[in-house]
Amino acid sequence: MKHIAIIGAGWLGLPLAKHLQSLGYQVSASRTSQQGVDELKQHDIDSFICDLSQSDHFADTLASLHCDTVVGSFPPGFRRGQGAEYATQWQQLVNAAKAAHCKKVVMVSSTTVYPDRAETMDETKATLALALSQPDFSANAKVMLQAEQSVIDSGLEYAIVRCSGLIGPSRHPARFAARLKQVSTLAPANMLHQADAVGAVAFAVEHLDHDVVNATTPHTVSKAEFYQAALQAVSSDEALPPVVEIADKLIVSDKLAKAGYQFHYSHTLEALNGDE
Repeated sequence: MKHIAIIGAGWLGLPLAKHLQSLGYQVSASRTSQQGVDELKQHDIDSFICDLSQSDHFADTLASLHCDTVVGSFPPGFRRGQGAEYATQWQQLVNAAKAAHCKKVVMVSSTTVYPDRAETMDETKATLALALSQPDFSANAKVMLQAEQSVIDSGLEYAIVRCSGLIGPSRHPARFAARLKQVSTLAPANMLHQADAVGAVAFAVEHLDHDVVNATTPHTVSKAEFYQAALQAVSSDEALPPVVEIADKLIVSDKLAKAGYQFHYSHTLEALNGDE
């Protein structure tokens, strides 16, 4: 039985752990506190405390698990001002995985990596080399791509899954509408339901090697239409933010679909009403 360690069993990592268990894998998952570890144990998941800032201790912990695959599913913390540490944390995770003789690393990344251009974005449009040579990559994109590069250069089997905007249980987009400064009729709503985030990462664990894929709902509408539908879905009286006509990037997941992944939700309006 293959043993998988999930670093960061939060909103995505916890249902991923449950899903991988249902597929017959032995799963161990981490949280950053004892309280978090106790919560995972209530879900019958083998759990451990992980602090990536203590790299030596983490390497020892990972080695003791004798796992085949390590999945990193922890956020960069850009909104909390902690993003600068993210690339370092990923390098430490890779180093620990190699020291523990793990065979494969799977990274849950983000479409934040793409440049600020109103174009169709496939996986070739964002690399660290491009980000260092072109002006329209954000500082956050460069941090994410540096982290990805640690995985690519690891010498291990790897898969990187770039998730678009995550929605689902406790993350209904109607909650976020009020925080938006504006919504555009020309900007695609690049969204991914939790069920497909879990499905795509599990697919990467099982089927992808030395590969980078986008994970985003295949068909979508504009942000203006999407957030209007989100507000209507919860019968909200809240007004839509100012509507503008500014084009933005479209993330595509053709590569993941061609690899064989079957999406739970083929359209963002369908995903909107998925298990909230």
